[in-house]
Amino acid sequence: MSSRIALLRGINVGGKHKLPMKDLVRVMEAGGFTDVRTYIQSGNVAFRSSADLANTLGPLIEREFGFAPEVFLLSAADLRTALEQNPFAPREGKHLHIFFCDRKPRSVDFALLDSLKAASETYRLLDRVLYLHAPEGIGRSKLAEKLGKAFPGVTMTARNLNTVKKLAEMAS
Repeated sequence: MSSRIALLRGINVGGKHKLPMKDLVRVMEAGGFTDVRTYIQSGNVAFRSSADLANTLGPLIEREFGFAPEVFLLSAADLRTALEQNPFAPREGKHLHIFFCDRKPRSVDFALLDSLKAASETYRLLDRVLYLHAPEGIGRSKLAEKLGKAFPGVTMTARNLNTVKKLAEMAS
């Protein structure tokens, strides 16, 4: 059995796709997952399983809750690598967001990204991970708001640095 992290995209945001974490734990344990632990209400789950998780967790949630969130599965090594490759210092937890891509982007509209970013913002793409340092806050960032338009065919989910550090700890 391996330790994994699931990042569920788009749950408990703006009153849509409500998914109480205690209910998610119950459903996952009933579905054969073990050592299920969640972190905050935004769909961060650490667990152990030997199942083919990519094909079971989304449908399991859909059966129980009526919607299928996109599920990003990461290993402890994936999280460690994302943290080790972080190109930004200081390593501000709430101002640095790490976007995990479902696949390596084939093309990126860097001109669009540059046109959207504030003077204080910096970003860097490394393989399937985009780092965005937004010192004025992610909620004010036009770049963060429209980021997906620059990555055709790629789905992303983001977590701030503090959350990624906590998840890496949970996965160890």
